[in-house]
Amino acid sequence: MAAVTLNDVLIILVIASCFISLLCLGLLFMFSKRLQQMQNSNIKLHKQVHNDTEQISILRSEIAEVRASVLSIGKRLVESEGYVKELAQQQAAQKYDDPDAKIYSRAVKMVELGADLEEIMRECELPRAEAELLMSLHNKS
Repeated sequence: MAAVTLNDVLIILVIASCFISLLCLGLLFMFSKRLQQMQNSNIKLHKQVHNDTEQISILRSEIAEVRASVLSIGKRLVESEGYVKELAQQQAAQKYDDPDAKIYSRAVKMVELGADLEEIMRECELPRAEAELLMSLHNKS
């Protein structure tokens, strides 16, 4: 058997340390690449967060504008409803103030109750043509 000399041990230690050094360099290279990828990913995420924050700000502003528009439309709608109600009340009041409207309302009521043409002409003092028109309109509806 050959004897292992100190030089042989030293050569084995040098080869082993070179191998370990190469292994460490490889690991260091791999970790540096991975670190670079993570940094690039982090930069992309920061940009995306910044863009998302800007988009959220824009959307909030647009929502505020839409809300203001809806409130304005709501106010105008309430005003319009009040105006329509007031006009309806004025129209109803005029209906009762107009003597001719009373005559025609009475004539329509008589037609609805089944009065004949002569009776409507006599009671409401309407000409024949108007009484016939009221009767034909009522019969169609």
